[in-house]
Formats: sequence, C-alpha cells, structure tokens
Amino acid sequence: MSLDPSAAKYLIKGKIMVDGIVDKSDVIGAIFGQTEGLMGEELDLRDLQKSARIGRIEVELKQNQGKSEGELTLTSALEKVETAIISAAIESVDRIGPCKAEIKVEKVEDIRISKRKKLVERAKEILQNMIKQSKEEMPDLAEEIKQTIQVEEISYYGKERLPAGPNIDKSDAIIIVEGRNDVINLLKHGIKNAIAVEGTNIPQTIIDLCNEKIATAFVDGDRGGELILRELLQVADVDFVARAPPTREVEELTYKLIMKTLKNKIPADQYMDSMGMKKEKEKEKPKKKLEGEFALYKKLLEEVKGNHNAVFLDDKNKEIKRVKTEKLIQEIEKEKPNVVIFDGIITQRLIDNAFGNNVKKIIATTLGEITKIPKQLKILTASQFE
Repeated sequence: MSLDPSAAKYLIKGKIMVDGIVDKSDVIGAIFGQTEGLMGEELDLRDLQKSARIGRIEVELKQNQGKSEGELTLTSALEKVETAIISAAIESVDRIGPCKAEIKVEKVEDIRISKRKKLVERAKEILQNMIKQSKEEMPDLAEEIKQTIQVEEISYYGKERLPAGPNIDKSDAIIIVEGRNDVINLLKHGIKNAIAVEGTNIPQTIIDLCNEKIATAFVDGDRGGELILRELLQVADVDFVARAPPTREVEELTYKLIMKTLKNKIPADQYMDSMGMKKEKEKEKPKKKLEGEFALYKKLLEEVKGNHNAVFLDDKNKEIKRVKTEKLIQEIEKEKPNVVIFDGIITQRLIDNAFGNNVKKIIATTLGEITKIPKQLKILTASQFE
C-alpha cells in the first residue's frame, strides 16, 4: 500500500463482502459509478483523485466458495467532515458487477497521529543509542591518561629489539613474558621490569639476562605457555616459574591476579621436577641439526642481502623458488612455503599473512613494530646469526 506523504491526513479502511466472484476492477468501478453525483460536484471522487486530494483506491480480494471477500484502503487529504462523507458514500455501494455486495468502513485512521507515534518511538531509540555511545566513549579519563603514559614507557631491548619495560637494566630481577601485549599489561599495573621472548625461539638477549639477573618466567595458562616455558627452561637459567590461571593469558589478567600469581611463583627446579623434565639442556643430535639449519639460513640470508630478494624453502629446507620482496605476500599465498628468508623488515601484516598460509619460520634482516607473533611461528633476524 502506498501513501502520498505530502497530502494524506486520513486512511479509510473498509471490508468488502460480495455474494459472487468479482475482480478488483469491478469493486473500484462500482465505487466510482455508484457515488457519482451522490455527494455533489465538490466531492466527486474522480475530480478529487485528479487533484490528489484523495489517493488511489487499493483493493485486496480473496475468492472462496463462490463468494468474494477482502479489504479496501483509501487515503484522504480532505478535512474530517469531507472524509466522513466520502466514507459514508463508499458504504452506500450495494452491488458490484451483477452481484449483491456490502462495503463496511471499519476505521478512519488519522495518519498524522500514527506517524507521530512512530516518530516518538524512533526518537527514543535514537536517544538511547546516543546515551549508550556517550558512555562507551567517555571512560575514566584519569585511568585512560595513566595507562597511556605507562604504555608509552615500553621500549625495545637488546639486538633483537625485544619489547620490554624501562627498568630492565636498573632492576636486579626480570620477568620474562611471551609477547608485547603481556609487557603492556604489566606496565599498566606498574610492573616495569618485564621483557618478552616473542616466540618459542628464545633470543640470546634473554639467555644473557637470565645469567645476570634473578629471572621469573611468567607465561599463559594454556598449551602455548607450557611449550614456551619448556623451551625457556632448556636454554636459559630461569630461577622461578609463574603461570596464569588455566586458559587465561597474561595480557588479560587484572592487577589482583597478576600480583597473586607472581606471589605464588615456584622455583624452576621444583617446576621441572613436577613436569618430569631433566636439568640438562638440549641433546647433542638435535643441537647439531639446529646448528645445521642456522648455517643454511645464515648463508641464504647473506645471498639475498642487498638485492631485495626472498627465498622459499619447503619442510625439508629444500629451495622452492626466489622472488622479489615487493611480491612477497602474493607469492606466499601462492606457494605456501615452510620457511621464508628475505632481505627486509618483518611487519605485522607479513606475520599475519604467513601464519594464515602455514609458514613455520621467517628469517629477515630486521624486525619492525610487531604487536603479536603466533606461538607456532618462529622469527629470526640477522642479529641472531652474528
């Protein structure tokens, strides 16, 4: 049903009952024919429709068992009295086509009142959304400023540029966490001596710090945290172990949970005994194999250095192809290599793309501004081969 928004004031609704089978056109013709001259020239339906003072007569009909029933609607831009006369005239129709009929006007609705109700309801809805949005956009300003200042204190430590708090050098003790977001969360709560390993391949900077300072490993309470902790305990002199509650991540912990977890830390030896781990570091054979991989990666990195090329290796470290670094992301999606070695900066976009295409290792010249490194992805830079 279409209403003329510029003219309609009232909506006439009527019920049609016909003792026979008729069509819509029969109903409309009967109304025009039987009301002609009935209300005077001023209220002739045809003239009123031409001047847009009434709308089209809309009819919906259903036929059942030799009878027709339905509804009609008609919009009016006339005043109340004239609209009431039109309604009464429509009711005067008693035959449609050859059939006896009856039209009963059931309701004359003031369209403006209906529109006003809808307007009020919609205005309430818009206002509620505005209030909700204002609350979401106006957090505690003091807390927001405080946290911003603390996040700005994050630094990058060592030749691997590991995300860290500003007190790594000043403090006699350090807290080793998994990623940059963990460091940020600890900074928010005033802990400034945390440093991130950024992957399961433990950087030499972490190993050196563990030899110099009292080191506490503070990892997530999931499987990934356990794997990083095992690797860390194998290669570094960690003194204490603290783990977030099961399934929880350090980056999401509240101040109270952080303090409680660190307070309940246990000696690294005790943790290793409970997990059935041996104190010895990696066995001789795997170590030689790892050194062999390092030698290969270093050689390939030196080959591509300076010419902006990338090398793709399969899961057996066999070369797949070489590509230009500007086409690196497209070629990764196409070839899906196991290892990517290239001359350039590792970005977050590259890490996300590589992880999505099952790349296991990325070796490059330097590491850029990174927010998250998946636990399944190893990152190596040129400084680690020096």
